[in-house]
Amino acid sequence: MADEEQQADTLTAEEDQPLNLQVEVTSPSDCERHVTVTVSREDIDRYMNDAYSELMPSANVPGFRIGRAPRKLVESKFKKEIAEQIKGSLLMDSLTQISEEQSFTAISEPDLNLDAVEVPDDGPMTFEFDIEVRPEFDMPKWKGAKIERPVRDFTPADVDQHLEKMLARYGQLVPHEGTAEEGDYLTVNITTSCDGKQLEKEEEHVLRIRQKLSFRDGEIADFAKLMGGAKAGDHRKVELELTQDAPNESLRGKKINVDFEVLEVKKLKLPELNEEFLAEIGDFKTEGDLRDAIGDSLKRQLEYEQQQKIRSQISALLTKSADWQLPPSLLKRQSARELERTVMELRRAGFNEAEIRARENVLRQNSAASTARSLKEHFILERIAEEENIEAQEGDFEKEIFLIAMQSGESPRRVRAQIEKRGLMDVLQNQIVERKVLELVQEHAKFSDKPFEPENLDVEAVNLAAGGGEGPASASEPAPESTEATES
Repeated sequence: MADEEQQADTLTAEEDQPLNLQVEVTSPSDCERHVTVTVSREDIDRYMNDAYSELMPSANVPGFRIGRAPRKLVESKFKKEIAEQIKGSLLMDSLTQISEEQSFTAISEPDLNLDAVEVPDDGPMTFEFDIEVRPEFDMPKWKGAKIERPVRDFTPADVDQHLEKMLARYGQLVPHEGTAEEGDYLTVNITTSCDGKQLEKEEEHVLRIRQKLSFRDGEIADFAKLMGGAKAGDHRKVELELTQDAPNESLRGKKINVDFEVLEVKKLKLPELNEEFLAEIGDFKTEGDLRDAIGDSLKRQLEYEQQQKIRSQISALLTKSADWQLPPSLLKRQSARELERTVMELRRAGFNEAEIRARENVLRQNSAASTARSLKEHFILERIAEEENIEAQEGDFEKEIFLIAMQSGESPRRVRAQIEKRGLMDVLQNQIVERKVLELVQEHAKFSDKPFEPENLDVEAVNLAAGGGEGPASASEPAPESTEATES
């Protein structure tokens, strides 16, 4: 028994024995590291010996009973398989040890070509990889920051305006024989082209006539003027300048043609605020209950706007000297995650899908700049969280998911399942931690209140890249029509 315990202790000691690594790190940029690793021959032989010792009892060599073949023959027969096996073990253990010993904080998986790594018959094993890391920086002073805080007392008129927007989601679209005016709805075929070549075509799209029309890659500023007086059978044409972040790289910054073929004009008929309707949209006994709920929603939206205004000021303060060069590949990959984070925050704050889609398109139109700014913010907020031991707790996840579920009308369980299925729990975790950090910064800040005027987002958003070259699906996953109103 004592011998078995001694052997177990010996095996544990061998497993815990660190590798004798030589690690060279170079810095191509602030957020990139190139790492060259040399594994000693002693470590290779130790792993090799352990692997063969484990294999011997079950080794099947012709001419010998299982487990009875001489070690030399076992080594000769299984040399290739064992080399591949210990290669994986050495790489995994090396990367784990490097992550614990090196000062950099990785923000991506190592870019390692496994096929290029070989276990040599003699001498050390060398491999190299690239990895993206959080830039190194001196923490700025954040305690005692002077910050302007937007404040507002919502009036009955604010509630009326929000109520009208909410009722529009449940309204009916009624065909109209006359011409269209601002606020009406159109069923249109949207065709985009450049130099006579068609780029995209969206058929029978229902959109509302607002001051602006937003695509993923551009915006028509005078859309209401363009479509004013339109009737079925009309074609309205306009030039659209694509942004520098348009998915179609060949057309970035160029002008394309957009043709709207009007198929039908519709008016919106709002539902009556009766007991039946109140019961249908929620557990509201009276119109007063509904107005109270709208008031709560407006307060959450104000809280979101406060967080954004405060965040931008804190960001300006903290990132003042953050002149890091962020790799384009990192910005491109992180832009989708940043979009997901923003959409989740908007849902939590109670914005409807049309408002979310409009803000989402703005982010898409300026994805490189907005992603770079957000990443810099994240790096600094993450450092504060580490130094102040701020973490996301299970109760925090439940609260966030509940607030998102309230806006979407789905159960918290279903919302959580969707977030997990899309691999966004880490995005939600970052959102929670960053909010906690911002709250901590605010606790130590010196505030001056400033009246807040809600932004008038008179924008109709289309989930379409007018220039083609569509990227990933919309983070907000909106319905195909721009309004939730039903057709009569």
